[in-house]
Amino acid sequence: MKFLYTVAQLRAIERAASATLPAGTLMQRAGQAAANVALALIAGLPKERRSVLLLAGPGNNGGDALEAAANLAHTNAGVDVMVLHLAGSARVSGEAADALARARATPARFIDALPEREPGLVVDGLFGIGLARPLDGAARALVEALNARRWPVLALDVPSGLDADTGTVVGPHGVAVNALRTLTFLADKPGLHTLTGRDHAGQVQLEALGVAAGELAAATMCLNSTELFAEQLRPRRHDSHKGSFGDVMIVGGAPGMSGAPVLAARCALYAGAGRVIVAALDGGSGFDSVHPEIMFRLAADQHLGRTSNQETLVIGPGLGDSAQAMGLLADALAGDATIVLDADGLNLVAASVELAQRLTARAAHGHATVLTPHPLEAARLLGISTAEVQRDRLATAAALATRYQAVVVLKGSGSIIAAPGEVAVINANGNPGLATGGSGDTLAGLCGALLAQGWPARQAACGAVWLHGAAADRLVEQGVGPIGLTAGELPLAVRALLNALVAQHAAS
Repeated sequence: MKFLYTVAQLRAIERAASATLPAGTLMQRAGQAAANVALALIAGLPKERRSVLLLAGPGNNGGDALEAAANLAHTNAGVDVMVLHLAGSARVSGEAADALARARATPARFIDALPEREPGLVVDGLFGIGLARPLDGAARALVEALNARRWPVLALDVPSGLDADTGTVVGPHGVAVNALRTLTFLADKPGLHTLTGRDHAGQVQLEALGVAAGELAAATMCLNSTELFAEQLRPRRHDSHKGSFGDVMIVGGAPGMSGAPVLAARCALYAGAGRVIVAALDGGSGFDSVHPEIMFRLAADQHLGRTSNQETLVIGPGLGDSAQAMGLLADALAGDATIVLDADGLNLVAASVELAQRLTARAAHGHATVLTPHPLEAARLLGISTAEVQRDRLATAAALATRYQAVVVLKGSGSIIAAPGEVAVINANGNPGLATGGSGDTLAGLCGALLAQGWPARQAACGAVWLHGAAADRLVEQGVGPIGLTAGELPLAVRALLNALVAQHAAS
């Protein structure tokens, strides 16, 4: 499992490791690792392009870059090494001062501004996880100029200007380095994998520096992976029947919004649910010509409060905010069925104290609920602004899970899965192709299908989010998107991935 650590935890890990190692050891290891990665990244370049520009800030992150510069300049690889050092006014650590002395004692060229000619690689070692205020002055100007040039950048630990805990850019009007790759040290950080962190960090590579972080601190977060739901990836028995794989009922489809439940139903079908039913508010919605396997019923005729606990309800796609919609949701929340609550279902809960109380009470009766809000829906559920949600997505997801006693999927770049008393999970796959109408409906239907097949709620949420993102990635690899990728293209890719995973785990 790939665990993630907060800045506070990393500081404790760093102190504990440093107490048993000679002074400067971690910085020297970081510098050597950075030099190795830099050499690998420029290895295929022509001789005249084999140059590395290292941006070194005034602190220990700058010391890492200076150690890397010293190592690169001492190699026999014919690399032109340039260093742009921003020396701050504050007193530096002894390790950083030693790294500067080592770098100055090498053939590395110290320069005062970005060169005119593009280097083969830029190494960002300006500021690390300790940055507490927005970049300003010379540092801000340097980062803005670097981003404008779009040169290839390797960031050390975190891209300068990025909050390692939250994935936000430090400060309301701050800037951060745009890197193609981030070499992060000691342990991985949540901010590299959610919100804007994915855009700024690029591909993330961990260098533990010889320290086993897990032995020094208990992680409260991890990255999503098939490991979190592998035990559910079982081959189907030959004596199965459609009842073996559960029923999914999609409740939604108010007039003018019949497409949303159909998208959810199709994904539930392709994800293996035994039977899929659309309970539509719009009486004119009664048939899917592409998938006649999907049954349609009038929502008004359904008694959702008496639904069997063998059936999973997905409530919200195209549901609307009518009195009928509110009544259907109230009825369902009083029943025994496992529920996925999405879209308008979430908005109705946010607008009604009674519905919120019914939702929260479900856990005490052993009834599972999965909430799948996007940031605006999450803000409504908590009575805060969308900006507050995005300022700390992990804290928001945890707050939702605690308040409503449910498994929560906070959607967005680096979707977060939270559950009361459980390690938070950040999903690092997926791409901008998912930013399209209906994508959330397919995720809700997928989650409903996994729940119907007996997956526990947290594993179903992790599995659905991972499969959803991986399906989008597979489509992009095949030339479908990300521009123009449609939600209706996701179910087929989900089916292929799910079957491949089951076969792979059966063979292992």
